[in-house]
Amino acid sequence: MAAEQASARVDTWLWSVRLTKTRSLASEVCRAGHVKVNGTRVKPARSLKPGDEIHFRHDGRDRVVVVTRVITKRVGAPVAVECYIDKSPPPPAKDQLLGVPVRDRGAGRPTKRERRSIEKLFGRPSQ
Repeated sequence: MAAEQASARVDTWLWSVRLTKTRSLASEVCRAGHVKVNGTRVKPARSLKPGDEIHFRHDGRDRVVVVTRVITKRVGAPVAVECYIDKSPPPPAKDQLLGVPVRDRGAGRPTKRERRSIEKLFGRPSQ
């Protein structure tokens, strides 16, 4: 079982319950100001205790979790979900995600053929 304590660092806890892939990534998210504990922006070393509500933005998605159990060692996914209550809004639908933009034919940068005709129109020599 994971080392259960009374408090833990925010970055360590986010990594331990598998909300971020690495602890250093969790620290970066905190330093960038994307993590709030009980409505206050925090640094990576801020201590957590059961009952704290964490708001953070990661991978373009807002997450809201309430700490139910404080751990400091990374655990498996089934154990990790027991350590928090997820109050996050549902993720956006696949069709709402931004995809690769598609231009209409002829819009945007001219083709080689069009450039040659433009040069011919202006009387510029072809290169």
